[in-house]
Amino acid sequence: MDKTLKLRAGLLSCLLLLVLVGIWHAATQVTASGGGEALDPEYAMLMGLSAESERSSGFPTPGKFASSALGHLASPFYDNGPNDKGIGIQLAHSLWRVAAGFLLAMAVAIPLGFVIGMSPLLYQTLNPFIQVLKPISPLAWMPIALYTIKDSTISAIFVIFICSISPMLVNTAFGVAGVRKGWLDVARTLEVNPLRKAFRVILPAAAPTIITGMRISMGIAWLVIVAAEMLVGGTGIGYFVWNEWNNLSLNNVIFAVLMIGLIGMLLDLMFAQLQRKVTYVE
Repeated sequence: MDKTLKLRAGLLSCLLLLVLVGIWHAATQVTASGGGEALDPEYAMLMGLSAESERSSGFPTPGKFASSALGHLASPFYDNGPNDKGIGIQLAHSLWRVAAGFLLAMAVAIPLGFVIGMSPLLYQTLNPFIQVLKPISPLAWMPIALYTIKDSTISAIFVIFICSISPMLVNTAFGVAGVRKGWLDVARTLEVNPLRKAFRVILPAAAPTIITGMRISMGIAWLVIVAAEMLVGGTGIGYFVWNEWNNLSLNNVIFAVLMIGLIGMLLDLMFAQLQRKVTYVE
């Protein structure tokens, strides 16, 4: 039954994709068949075109997009200078920044979350600070980071660290605080030392909630890095999107947006699989 449901869902997804591509194709064909107006002379001069050239919608057809996407995928790691790097290199820079900030957040949030979850007093003490910092947009920290750190790459990693730490911290504290009292009583009866109790009782019980926090943090981090790279420039998928927009290359912008979505989906699936492995059935 489960396999049948997945097969039906997959077929419906493919059908929906075909419908969306069909609408895209029809919309671009209607625009193209409507004819074009002559370009403004100043705009034509800026773009290196003749004034007699016709104005096009600029939005690519599915066929043109597919051709451009295949070109990117055929050579993803080329490097022709600062503003002309393959999509693979741009994604690698973004993933490296996300991984660095995310791992730093893990190193801080999970141990601190354990301590907060095991101490109601510490939880009540730090909770106001957590609630104040949690709603602040991560990008609001970017000017402060750039001013104090004076390095765009480290500033981007710092912003990822900031946006990743809160969901992991809150979920870890919640998971640790929610461990069944009966299990802790058994550990106390058996005179299990605190370190062994943390790793053999509390961590396995809280692991599903901790992984949920990590999953949320990774989703937020992947969202934020795109916007951060648009601000700091240099390299990365966010900078690639902004640079191609400045070049008026909608083909490349749409391709980059698609790659951002696919990589985000793969990262989420990775944490979903990890979550299933640590989730137990009572």
